[in-house]
Amino acid sequence: MRRIGMVLGLLGCMGCSFFTRGISTQYNPETGQYETPSHEVVYLAPVEDAMMSARRILEAQSFDVLEKEDGTVMFSSFIPDVIPPERYYIKGERLGPRQSLVRVFRVRYNQLSPSGPDATSRAGQQPWPKNLATDFKNIPGLEGYQPAFGYRDMDIEQKLLALMEMAPALEPVSGNPPIHVRSVVIEDPGEAAEATARAAPECGAPVEGAASLFSAGGVVLMADPLGTQEVPSALVRMSCEATAQGLPVTLALSLPGSEQPLLERYLESDGGVAAVQELLTGSAFWRRTYQDGRSSGAMLWLVEQTRRLRASGKDVALVAIDTDKAQGNEREAELAENLLKAQAARPHAWTVALTGSIHARTLETNWNGKLEPMGARVARALPATRMLDVGFQRGSQFACRYNIWGEVECDVFGISPSLEARQSSKQTAGLELYSAQKPDGFHGRLYLGALNASPPALQPQRQVTASNHPSAAK
Repeated sequence: MRRIGMVLGLLGCMGCSFFTRGISTQYNPETGQYETPSHEVVYLAPVEDAMMSARRILEAQSFDVLEKEDGTVMFSSFIPDVIPPERYYIKGERLGPRQSLVRVFRVRYNQLSPSGPDATSRAGQQPWPKNLATDFKNIPGLEGYQPAFGYRDMDIEQKLLALMEMAPALEPVSGNPPIHVRSVVIEDPGEAAEATARAAPECGAPVEGAASLFSAGGVVLMADPLGTQEVPSALVRMSCEATAQGLPVTLALSLPGSEQPLLERYLESDGGVAAVQELLTGSAFWRRTYQDGRSSGAMLWLVEQTRRLRASGKDVALVAIDTDKAQGNEREAELAENLLKAQAARPHAWTVALTGSIHARTLETNWNGKLEPMGARVARALPATRMLDVGFQRGSQFACRYNIWGEVECDVFGISPSLEARQSSKQTAGLELYSAQKPDGFHGRLYLGALNASPPALQPQRQVTASNHPSAAK
């Protein structure tokens, strides 16, 4: 049974295995060599979206693209200045409603032999070589030539991977009203939840190397890709270890400040079903129309673990530092001001802020205009502030993104790391601190392995089934 996160071996190529001369190579950062990949990538997206993304890549390079078979087969115009002639052939395969496979080939045409058939046959009616797969026999002809063989173009496929899985996550703020409480699903966990509410915090194993960050009055900014299980889990594990050493901890989250009274009531509660329902239904944030990773189930779990830490006698505070209205530099200024106030209120605590990657940066960025992120403002006021990036392997996240049609879509997506953030198979999970701050502003990287999506704590009725996707993997 195929899961959404499985990776298909090349034997899944079926008929095209006769047609190709082998997949072309791609760079392997672990070996520093260009190697032939051994697995396919399954995209967590409808095949229509994946194929249109591939088309946009070719069109951006000034190719004309012809669609066939309801858009699951595409041919490009010929590649300029290439002799013998070559064109792109793109084949999409639907594996599920939000599971797709896309292969990009370069098809080469060989000139017909002068001793071959007459001109009419050479114009495209010559029988095709026996080693060509049936799927490729509808490739448009070219007078005097016939398709001879093809090979995978991993450069185009890598561009497709970047377009599909390296897009920035959106954080819808203004214009994102809450839906009615009757329109969302709140599961009734029953007696098991009441018993769990009285349990100890789920601390798990300490994060390797994280203890080097712990200091009274210290401030750490953690860049969160949003919508995963692993990042909130790491924050809880670090909080457990720090408080076990007697260090007070302040957790600053990217939740609107208007949520603070509800959070305080929940943290003082017994954590039972009634308390959870009061927190979620009384809040506009957890019921927003567009739910991003800031209101994931993992973030709610983090809030619950904080409550349990406090109930066990640990000195830990939870502070909502975001806004539900401001945008751009105004929002960054509010984030920074609220974080600095939280740190000043508990100056002897170790303060950790978990926000989206852009906000945590300590250097200015030209993303969405000239933006001075929260991190840059905080670092100016508190120069000892440290900023951590997240390193990971390919996985999944629940996020809001602009899809290929220009619409905001919130769902489970595949997420791939940049070359710098890629966690190699030899890199163990844990914290790696640099000897000096990097040019991009990071002081270290927290490696978390393959990421797994965490859907919203509250989901609209129509999204409950669609959002329960397994994780993606490489």
